[in-house]
Amino acid sequence: MPDLISLALPHVARLHAYTPGLQPAEPGWVKLNTNECPYPPSPRVREALLREIGDDGASLRLYPNPTSAALRAGVAQLHGLSASQVCIGNGSDDILNLLVRAFCTHEAGLGFTMPSYSLYPVLVEIQDGRSTVLELDRSMQLPLERMRASTARAFILTSPNAPTGVAFGNAVIEQALQAFPGVLVVDEAYALFARENAVALLARYPRLIIVRTLSKAYALAGLRVGYALAHPELIAVLDRVRDSYNVNRLSQVAALAALDDRAYYDAVVARIVATRERSLQGFATRGWFTYPSQTNFIFTEPRDARGASGPAVARALYDFLYAHRVLVRYFPSHALTAAFLRISVGTDDEMQALNHQIDSWLQTSPHA
Repeated sequence: MPDLISLALPHVARLHAYTPGLQPAEPGWVKLNTNECPYPPSPRVREALLREIGDDGASLRLYPNPTSAALRAGVAQLHGLSASQVCIGNGSDDILNLLVRAFCTHEAGLGFTMPSYSLYPVLVEIQDGRSTVLELDRSMQLPLERMRASTARAFILTSPNAPTGVAFGNAVIEQALQAFPGVLVVDEAYALFARENAVALLARYPRLIIVRTLSKAYALAGLRVGYALAHPELIAVLDRVRDSYNVNRLSQVAALAALDDRAYYDAVVARIVATRERSLQGFATRGWFTYPSQTNFIFTEPRDARGASGPAVARALYDFLYAHRVLVRYFPSHALTAAFLRISVGTDDEMQALNHQIDSWLQTSPHA
């Protein structure tokens, strides 16, 4: 039998696919590893889905609106923009893929910081493009001079950053726009949990693209809806490389219903932020270094009973939590992240269960 992988394009044969967080099929897990919303979506979402499906599901035989026109208008209204400044995607990952298609080749690389969303380099490799990586240090200060010297055609800035949770304020983003001559993409997946966002900068900076998702604050991770905000000419570029019918009709109507219930989601975000702040205080009380989060997750450096920290300690706590059916995220492949765990903000009961297991680890760990 021939080596079937060798029949693929060489860069695809070498590709290492993106590794998502674990999604257990069985119940009984405290799931704090993929930054999903711990609360259900607005009741209006279910109502909209049932209306769209109808009694016989006949609407599902028809293709969805190819441009998600009604949803574009709804997103535009939400942000005080025109529909021509909006592109809808199958999750924000789809938007990121469009950006790589449009702006990245081997000659014209895509820039991003590291650590950041680990999908970025995978999308570049799929495109057989070139990554221009700017390493961040523990201070999480944006390397503006290195951005100025970058030869990338486009640069993705994750703000708030994943996995640290640190946000770059608009003053810093403006400095980045002034330093970097290409297209600056601000990936704002967690913007609703932050104190500031970059939407107001769109009016002054036509090279700015903002990427959002409805997976986090809007609790629609299972329906996959994201969008881009940008100058109409840049949106037109994304539409040139966008797949036809890229967002299904149920996702379109559900997203529109979610955006229409601002009061519900304001309350959800406030609840998550309150739990986050209590959890941050709890880690501070333990004496663990924890980045100031403006997201729905926490990035903390565990210390064992002897006060030691480091990759071995983080791995030991991750393994202990996993053995006790508590899922968090561990990123061992980067020097800055290897001593940390990323913990999604769950319900108060889920965070209490997490803390109970951490206490058990501290008491029973061989490090004690």
